[in-house]
Amino acid sequence: QVQLVESGGGLVQPGGSLRRSCAASINIFNIYSMGWYRQAPGKQRELVAAITSGGSTNYADSVKGRFTISRDNAKNTVYLKMNSLKPEDTAVYYCNAVVLGLVGRDYWGQGTQVTVSS
Repeated sequence: QVQLVESGGGLVQPGGSLRRSCAASINIFNIYSMGWYRQAPGKQRELVAAITSGGSTNYADSVKGRFTISRDNAKNTVYLKMNSLKPEDTAVYYCNAVVLGLVGRDYWGQGTQVTVSS
């Protein structure tokens, strides 16, 4: 199994920035993809950004050009830089890891609140 530890949530003004991290308990090369989902009150969970072991990235249309996902393989950690934040970005953000095998598995971090408000 994989443990995911998140950090970097908080309160920020519109137009501000946050940098978040998610550390995995195994070598992230053994993880097919890592990234973040978010869920706002009354809304469905949605993918925010993800990065695969091969370096491919995927972003929600709503965050393209504003958010950047990256990884540090030595630290088994992925990072999400969130720029030009909007109130619509307010949500609980959950780190996610997908591990492939005979049976694919999803792992989740504890979730952290991001609030964008003046």
